[in-house]
This record gives sequence, structure tokens and C-alpha cells, in this order.
Amino acid sequence: MAIDKVLVANRGEIAARVFRACRQLGIGTVAVAAPDDRGSLHARSADETVEIASYLHSEEHIRAANETGADAVHPGYGFLAESPDFAAAVEAAGLVFVGPTPEALALGGDKLEAKRIAQERNVPVVPTGEPDELGYPLMIKAAAGGGGRGMRIVRDSAELDESLAAARREAKAAFGDDRVFCERYVERPRHVEIQLLADAHGSVVALGERECSIQRRHQKVLEESPSPAVEPTLRSAMSEAAVRFAEAIGYRSAGTVEFMLAGRDFYLLELNGRIQVEHPVTELVTGVDLVVEQLRIAAGERLAARDTAVLDGHAVEVRLYVEDPRSFLPQTGRLDRLRLPRGIRVDAGFEEGDEVGVAYDPLIAKLIAHGPTRDEALARLRDALAETEVAGVTTNLPFLRWLVAHPAVLEGRTTTAFLTDYPPLSEPPLRLPSGPWDSPWRLNLPSPPPQPRPDVDAAAHARAGAGVEQSSLTAPMPGTVIRVLAKPGDRVTHRQPLLVLEAMKMETPVVSPYDAVVKAVHVKEGDRIAGGALLVELEE
Repeated sequence: MAIDKVLVANRGEIAARVFRACRQLGIGTVAVAAPDDRGSLHARSADETVEIASYLHSEEHIRAANETGADAVHPGYGFLAESPDFAAAVEAAGLVFVGPTPEALALGGDKLEAKRIAQERNVPVVPTGEPDELGYPLMIKAAAGGGGRGMRIVRDSAELDESLAAARREAKAAFGDDRVFCERYVERPRHVEIQLLADAHGSVVALGERECSIQRRHQKVLEESPSPAVEPTLRSAMSEAAVRFAEAIGYRSAGTVEFMLAGRDFYLLELNGRIQVEHPVTELVTGVDLVVEQLRIAAGERLAARDTAVLDGHAVEVRLYVEDPRSFLPQTGRLDRLRLPRGIRVDAGFEEGDEVGVAYDPLIAKLIAHGPTRDEALARLRDALAETEVAGVTTNLPFLRWLVAHPAVLEGRTTTAFLTDYPPLSEPPLRLPSGPWDSPWRLNLPSPPPQPRPDVDAAAHARAGAGVEQSSLTAPMPGTVIRVLAKPGDRVTHRQPLLVLEAMKMETPVVSPYDAVVKAVHVKEGDRIAGGALLVELEE
């Protein structure tokens, strides 16, 4: 079947990316924009734009498709991209869904069901169970989603109840489903994922792996392909496991099977039934345009025969965000100046002069460098970051420059604990440590004492100065107050949560910097506040 016009049920850089692929195939494009997002780049980039009430309302996307005569809907990533109900509604409306079938989304998207299927197909999984069965540390995860939302590491039983409640709230806000589960927490693994393409005729191929271990707030900040930890035999084993899982659920379209890698042992994390943010690194090393392939598969075409991935050189991607470079909390403002590098691939979601608000992902652009070797790809990325300029907003650009020059990154010795071991913008070590904790596959050893992650609270508020007995706690970011846990007169202890803020569907607790008495609370639940707003006053 021919696809003549595609509506992208998304926004930002991924919508603009899909529009480019459509133009390449001669397909018309339709953008949708919420009322507070009408001036965004993606809304300016399509052939037609329709205003909708919300990106999370499936009926609004279908209405817009019908109004414009679109015959297909591409979900992008995030929002409704992995919703079986949305895919089913699109198909029920007589439109083509550029993605997996509703049935495959339901099977792969439910992490508990996915684990059951994986075990049937001999794909290794991390044990799940009740907290008292698993012991500590453990990981709480949302059953219906990913992207770090609804995830909590719990190291002590005293943290369990509040962590479960927060994970459920976050999962409900992000996915409309508050189911969570607990699994054993694996210290210091790598995060490695296999890119798949599958057509509607039963063919599934793997296109190599991506290394995505460097993460903040359970979300990726640097990705590369191939992984420096994966050699051909291991790549083959992981690829075969990913293909077996995709075949078991009847997968179609582009998708990613994510694994934790510990030495040569790997464990299924989840299947992402959509295009990934980091897909460009795979495109650069394989020469395959994954979005074009998605569109061709949706049109009923067969995959070209490809038994194994042929990886040409190395590619590295970083994400340029409007966020604090140390705490990673989202920021807002106007991009007074934006100079993005030339000579490498740049997938942008904003242009100079655009406003970055708190309601949506503050990803300015993805910067992706390719070279014949890993060293050369990283060198090209370092040069590109040195060329990049942003003014008017706070960004993570200093962090990215620090990151791609870090010796652990240059040597390919990174795990998911990288930013715990090396706090952002800290002085790089003269010599990298070696020993048991440099080897993440030593799972039989006890966990090392946890190091604190970047201190969100210290980045925003602290004692006013020496000898001052009162402290004003201010908002570390713009957001919404979703819980107030203290009232005037309460005696609170060091790091006791006083309230909870939400931004980008992620929760951040604001805690007491020391033992104190609450003098005043200046916000209430439901308040939308700006970064730096006065929240709570304390006195000793």
C-alpha cells in the first residue's frame, strides 16, 4: 500500500526527523501542536500544522489526521509512542500506524509479561519478586514504561514505602498506568541495546549494538556504536537473543531490545517498541535510515536480506539539554544565541530565538560524530562541542565538554555508575583506578558503599552563610508542587523530604539541608512555580 501523507503524533526533534525522512520518500507531512507549543520548530517544519488539545489525547491525533487527509500516523518516541491503545485506535480509524502492532506493543511494553516471554525463549532476565525475597539494594520499575520514569533504587527498607509511592505517581503521570514491580539491583553494569528491524512478513534482523551506559536520572546522555565492551561473539549472542524475543511477540517496525551487560553475561531490561533517541549512531555505522525503513515496513514492503550487521567505523552521540550541568535539573528561557556545529550530524529541536519551557523535553539538539575509529569519532565530537555556542539559557554544554574528554570515557571504561564515581565537572583522575569495582561483572561481591549522586538540593539552596540560623529553600527548577510534606512548626531532620516537585514527569524531592524547625511554607500542592521561587523557610 502506498503512504501519501504522514501525521507525526509528536513534537521536537523527532518530529522534525520524521519529516525529513518523509520528504526523502516524497511523502506529505502533518504536524500537530498543543496550544502552548504552536511556535515550536516542528510546527514550522511540516507541510501542514493542526492545533490539538494535548499530545496525550489519541482522539486529537486521529481528528487531525482525518482533517488533513493523512493516511498514516508516526508516533515518534515518548507520549503515546508505545501505547497499544493508541496503535489500535489509529488502525480502527482506517489509518496506518508506523510502528508495531497493538498486540506486540502490549506484550513487549508490559515488563512483567516481557520477562515471562523472555524466559520461555531462553533470554536471560534479572530476578523479580517481593522486596523481602530480593533483599537490598533493589530496583523499582514501572511495568508500563521506560525512559527512567517510575524507577527508584532502594537501598534500605526504610526507603521502600515512599519510593514505591513516588514510583507509582511518576508512572501514572508518564504512562497512565501506576503498576510497578521490584527486581534485583545489579551494581555497575553496562547498558547495551540491540537495534532491530522487523517486517510484517516475519523477517527480523539485528543491526548491531549501542553502548548507552552513561546516564543521569536513569536517562542517557552519551551513546555510541559499536560498544567498546562487545566483541563479535558476544554481539552475535546478544543479537540472537534480541531476535528470538522479537519473533516471540510478533514484532514489526524498528525496535530496540535493551540489556544489562556484566562481563559476558547479559540480562533483558526491556523492549522499546519505537524509534530511539539514540538511533542516529546506528544509522551512521550501518548506513541504514531507520525512519525510512519504518515507513517502508508500514507500507507493507519486505526487509532487504541482511544476515549480519556490517558496522563501518564508530559513531558517538551526546544530547544538548537546557538543564543545570551539575544537578541535571531542567531549566527554561529563550535561546538568545544558538550556534550548532557543522561537519557532524545535528538533529535539532529548537532554533535561535525559540523559548524552552518546562512542559516539554528541553532537548535542544543531538550532536552525532562519525569516524573510522572510536578515537577519531570522539575527537570530532570534542571539536564540535568546542564550536557550539548557546546563550540566554543554562545548558549542559560544560558537562558534555567535560564528559567527552574524561579518561574513563576515552578508554571505554564506563558503567551506569559513571556519574556516581565521577561527579559532573569534577577534576578527572590522573590515573584511572583498577580493582574489583572497575569490573562490573563481579556480581558475587558485596555492593560498595554508595556514593551520593549530584546533590540536587545543594545546587539550589543551602545555609545563607556562616552563623546564620535561618535558611530559605528555593526551587531548584521550574515545575509543579505535587506534595507538601511539612508544615510550620514541624521539627525536621537532615535530608528529610519537605515537598516534592515535578518537571518533565520526573519527581524531585526538596529536602532539609540540616536538622531544623519549619518556620514557613510558601507553596501549596498544585502550585506551578519558577526556578528560584521561595518554597520553605527553616530555623534552627
